[in-house]
Amino acid sequence: MRKTAFFMGLLFFGVVIGPAFSMAEDFLGVPLIPEGKTISKTKKRLEMLTSASHDKVVGFYEKALSDLKDIKFRDWADATYIEDDSNLRWHSITISKEQREGMTEIVIVKDNWTWIIGTLVLRFIGVFVVLLCLFAGMSLYGSILSRTVKQEAAAK
Repeated sequence: MRKTAFFMGLLFFGVVIGPAFSMAEDFLGVPLIPEGKTISKTKKRLEMLTSASHDKVVGFYEKALSDLKDIKFRDWADATYIEDDSNLRWHSITISKEQREGMTEIVIVKDNWTWIIGTLVLRFIGVFVVLLCLFAGMSLYGSILSRTVKQEAAAK
């Protein structure tokens, strides 16, 4: 009976508690590169430095995020920008190409409502600007067409 309880305890530890010790650290669900050194950390932003090269860090995140379908990798002149276009808790990962203190800088940012609402407001206003331009163009064309028809009717 004791042996059974002991083995059940080991099984419980191995299956339930053991993986928690072996899992890599993460921030907002984004795995952190193991040899990274945290510079600043808030609820919305994490800045860290790593001795790994830019290409190695990008490779780490390509592999770590490979199972997510709405992730966009953008290669800019000064950084690689990884953006989530779905509903994850984080918004972007920026991996700097320029060395800072001889190390690669990684910045992870949380999705914020200011950016989301701002984008929606700009789109909302944009729709009305486009409709206003179409209305002005159609009004101008209608007045030109109306004058042309009146002149042709008067000429007959």
